[in-house]
Amino acid sequence: MLNRKSFLLIIWFVIFAFPSCKNREANISALYSENAITIIGSPEQEEAQEWNDAEEKTVTIVGTPNSGSSTSELGNIPEQYLPSPLQNVPEQILHRKGYTVSYNRETMQPNWVAWYLTAEHTDGVYARPSGNAFHVDLDVPEPRADNADYKGSGWSRGHMCPAGDNKWNDEAMYESFLLTNICPQHDRLNSGNWNDIEQECRRWAKQYGGIYIVCGPIFYRQEHETIGNNKIPVPEAFFKVVLCLNGPPKGIGFICKNTEGNRKIDFYVNSINQVERITGLQLFSDLPDNIQLVVKKMASLQDW
Repeated sequence: MLNRKSFLLIIWFVIFAFPSCKNREANISALYSENAITIIGSPEQEEAQEWNDAEEKTVTIVGTPNSGSSTSELGNIPEQYLPSPLQNVPEQILHRKGYTVSYNRETMQPNWVAWYLTAEHTDGVYARPSGNAFHVDLDVPEPRADNADYKGSGWSRGHMCPAGDNKWNDEAMYESFLLTNICPQHDRLNSGNWNDIEQECRRWAKQYGGIYIVCGPIFYRQEHETIGNNKIPVPEAFFKVVLCLNGPPKGIGFICKNTEGNRKIDFYVNSINQVERITGLQLFSDLPDNIQLVVKKMASLQDW
């Protein structure tokens, strides 16, 4: 019989090593269970327990907001916690008050958006603007997404870094509505399970003092539905990963298919390793190897 490691290697080969794009799409789609990707057979919980059984302590790594980095005051994220530079993918890095975005001029959307959410930044006096607050990002080249692309499309403008994480500053709130922080998202996912995950992240930031978050769209089909005159492609799914270094290090990932979401959020849980396999991103790669090994394999809400 195949052991777990052999089983995972076979899955990896079938999905990522097979040369046909159509076959790759079919195989990735087969891993979806309605709204979530689930890869079976990963021993995340056993190996994560190795850290929990060790001495509990707060990990402080030089350059994190915990150690007095000026980026903490900006609500941004230190460079070493950003995803590794992308290969063969268009990427323009934009640093905002409350987040950093890797912009893709071909999809006219982010490859990823990353930020450090502190307990202090989970609330504030700057409410979500009334009316249509979404606006074109003039820092990226044309063609670029505009509000007309979304009008009548049937898709909502889904925040990657949510407005709810930017109530602490008026500039941060304004920039959260830049269309480079937005993707076409199913309305019920946007207002439902995606919002539920955002609220859970704010609860964790309050509980632990601060968490690192990276999220973005997933395109796994060969052809994509598009919207508007600019033909903005609609993602097939979205990912979010969360890292906490206050106390015993821990991590968790989520993958949500871009459809009506109506599940408990544990349905969408994946490990960070699994998110890396699906997206091709390298996440938190500057962490010490022993911490990476543990946090990237964790995949349980019970750890939080």
